[in-house]
Amino acid sequence: MSSPRFIALIPAAGVGARMGGVVPKQYAELLGKPMLEHVIDAFVACTQIDQIYVVVSADDAYVDDLPEKPRTQVLGCGGPTRQVSVTQGLQAMQSEVGANDWVLVHDAARPGLTVALIEKLISEVKSDPVGGLLAMPLVDTIKRSNAQGYAEHTVPREYLWAAQTPQMFRHAQLLLALKQGGAVTDEASAIEAMGLKPKLVEGSARNFKVTLPHDVLLAELYLKGIA
Repeated sequence: MSSPRFIALIPAAGVGARMGGVVPKQYAELLGKPMLEHVIDAFVACTQIDQIYVVVSADDAYVDDLPEKPRTQVLGCGGPTRQVSVTQGLQAMQSEVGANDWVLVHDAARPGLTVALIEKLISEVKSDPVGGLLAMPLVDTIKRSNAQGYAEHTVPREYLWAAQTPQMFRHAQLLLALKQGGAVTDEASAIEAMGLKPKLVEGSARNFKVTLPHDVLLAELYLKGIA
């Protein structure tokens, strides 16, 4: 039996409404190139990644402007949510990917990803029976509020983590988990709904999700190596 391969899947069909830009968030420029290109380049630079799939919407008007990248294929099957885009991307690649191949799903809006982070995730998860994800232990004091915006109590932060991506699971198991129904916010929550426990691998602050306009400046500082 051949060893499982490592496949990157980048859902990039969103519109990034909270960014308020003239182009979808994943095409906003950082240091002279689109955010999505920074993400693709990180996976291209990782020699352990065999293939990269980028899932965009069928009417995407920007992806053709990106330069061609090695081992990278664009799939125009994206949907209205991340869950739909990932599910349809997994289905579209099914004829080219083995059931036990590892799929690393990564947000197009996390341009701070590095080869070192990808390699760390692969190293710590490839022997796990379930899979896992990058995440950060919470360090701030966490408050739970009432409906009026007043703090009701402090939530113990021990054992609390903020999920990041990539999230790495075997192709067949991840597709099954996502197709079982119910809204999920990430791939790990779909796996958890099956009663399984994904492994948490400590990520990096630089691997944050660009959501609001001021996040672009911080992302550029990380990419420059200043932050």
